[in-house]
Amino acid sequence: MTRKDIILLAMALLPMGAAAQTVTSPNGNVVVTFSLSPKGQPTYEMQYKGKAVCKPSHLGLELAKDKHASKGMDETDLMEGFEETNHRTSTFDETWKPVWGETATIRNHYNEMAVDLRQPATKRNITIRFRVYDYGMGLRYEFPQQQELNYFVIKEEHTQFAMAGDHTAYWIPGDYDTQEYEYQITPLTGIRAVIAKNREAYKSNSSTTVFSDTGVQTSLQMKTSDGLYINIHEAACIDYPTMHLNLDEKNLVLESWLTPDAVGRKGFIQTPFNTPWRTVLVSDDARDMLACKLTLNLNEPCKIEDTSWIHPTKYCGVWWNMIVGTKTWSYTNDYPSVRLGVTDYSKCKPNGTHGATTEEVKRYIDFAAKNGLQEVLVEGWNVGWEDWFGHQKLDVFDFVTPYPDFDIKALNDYAHAKGVKLMMHHETSSSALNYERHMEEAFNLMNRYGYDAVKTGYVGDIIPRGEYHYSQLMNNHYQRVVETAAKHHIMVNAHEATRPTGICRTWPNLVGNESARGTEYEAFGGNVAYHTVMLPFTRLQGGPMDYTPGIFETRLADWSNNKSFVHSTLCGQLALYLVMYSPLQMAADLPEHYEKYDDAFQFIRDVACDWDDSRYLEAEPAKYITVARKAKGTDNWFVGGKTGEDTHTAVVRLDFLDKGRRYDCAIYQDAKEADYEKNPKAYHIVHKTVKKGDVLKIKEARGGGFAVSLMAK
Repeated sequence: MTRKDIILLAMALLPMGAAAQTVTSPNGNVVVTFSLSPKGQPTYEMQYKGKAVCKPSHLGLELAKDKHASKGMDETDLMEGFEETNHRTSTFDETWKPVWGETATIRNHYNEMAVDLRQPATKRNITIRFRVYDYGMGLRYEFPQQQELNYFVIKEEHTQFAMAGDHTAYWIPGDYDTQEYEYQITPLTGIRAVIAKNREAYKSNSSTTVFSDTGVQTSLQMKTSDGLYINIHEAACIDYPTMHLNLDEKNLVLESWLTPDAVGRKGFIQTPFNTPWRTVLVSDDARDMLACKLTLNLNEPCKIEDTSWIHPTKYCGVWWNMIVGTKTWSYTNDYPSVRLGVTDYSKCKPNGTHGATTEEVKRYIDFAAKNGLQEVLVEGWNVGWEDWFGHQKLDVFDFVTPYPDFDIKALNDYAHAKGVKLMMHHETSSSALNYERHMEEAFNLMNRYGYDAVKTGYVGDIIPRGEYHYSQLMNNHYQRVVETAAKHHIMVNAHEATRPTGICRTWPNLVGNESARGTEYEAFGGNVAYHTVMLPFTRLQGGPMDYTPGIFETRLADWSNNKSFVHSTLCGQLALYLVMYSPLQMAADLPEHYEKYDDAFQFIRDVACDWDDSRYLEAEPAKYITVARKAKGTDNWFVGGKTGEDTHTAVVRLDFLDKGRRYDCAIYQDAKEADYEKNPKAYHIVHKTVKKGDVLKIKEARGGGFAVSLMAK
């Protein structure tokens, strides 16, 4: 036999699918290899600079035997028995302009491989598509329309991420209903013990469903012993349930775990259909975790033709008093329960603690106008707050009827006369069914009075009853709200909704989400000091967060009966306007508190919330972040640094400034004696002139930070 014959014989004897296909990133750092196991199971592995990121990991979907599927109770799985029919590779390179963002442009450059697979036993075809970037990859399942795969029901998606070691993980427990947790830092094998210890404590949230002893949420940040940073998330979660990860501790394999609906099914699919992207971000530099826009790049381009009405916003509002407990959302204490259209509020006694009064809102409007804030949020303006929470009440709000002490027309006229707009608040109490009944009328009311932004809320258990916050049905609801709002030229800031997955690229009127433990928890016992230097590595991977920073009076007992304190220094709060990127930034404290520290408040007046450029100068998960940003359409830069439980000295090299230009520099920094527990309000402000090449060394206290404005001369 010739050598050629031997090779051909050897290839013939290889198990089905043993041939592998490889695609590399444009710079060659990331390598993804696809193959079929001997059983015909799709498998991939991933490397970064020769180091294993994901060891061989299986792909596939387990389908439910369901009368609604095309094959009904005879349904089979899309797990194995596949053969490759074709594969295609291509390269894509574009630079696109976000409507708002951290940079004026974003480069979307990847190499792609699409592998076509056929399952002969069922005559079904699927495609698995990989997009490989210099900083990571995304993969998804694609189901072309076909006779044998038309309708199907997902029992579970089995996408694996096989880790190469017991990495340090920065995580929160997997939960179908909330992300409002403090981040834990443990090895992967330490997850079980923490969840077991805290199961009872988790139940304190208004809605929670922890589903596994080893389940975690995405975005999951990890760090390996040999210096790799790995982040697992998803992109473009449209018409699909939110993905969590469940850990096989023995084999260190993370596997997708989808949020079910009320009857336990994970997804109802009609072909043609593409799943969301499953993403893996990787680098040996933590700064890349924050700077690279993998999630945004994997979403579709903007679908709104005219985006001129979408604008980044700084705002204040009637909110913090209610969170702390000195004011209430409700108008009266006379009624233990109320009915829409029946309860007569003219016949009851006002409780005297209602926050959303005409006079109080005017005070905030005056403050906003004086200080250059564009909008004023008002919570508790509409009837129904007396029994809004904890009853799974269907008809909870109508979103159009104000309380007797809130003059909606007069207040909007007053605000507009001062160059300010009111921001609408639509708390749904998680009665999504009710909100959809009223949404069109509510948006019409907003249009009538000149509102252009709404904060929505989903506190409590979902109605339709039995649904979870992150099911396919609810994800479709949140998307319907965003798309309907766009028709009315309304921006959306959704709280307690699903975690974002970059959809704000496609629908940029989604200007913010909460979807994590925000500032409000500082009034409920506090957030750990490293919380805000963890969120950019995790929650913010999918899109901006309305964190509501800017609390100056951090010891709440100094002005209320609330014994909590904010786990941050005053300068740490200023830093959040840079570190916690968002086009929607709240000055969340009370006007009178800002007036006490007017010199520090100057930074909030000055800082932008839309940017032409961003440079991450230092970063380490849960330790510190330092970022410099160039304000949109100007030559001015702002720098923010935040630290966690330890002190840190930031080294800010002003190499990003224009050569030959001088800048007026104001540094807002922790005083020498500052500490988030012992002395949170100790700060000083330094003014100087700087130029390109200068170096600033700024010490940050525990839980502290700094902010710098650099105004071009």
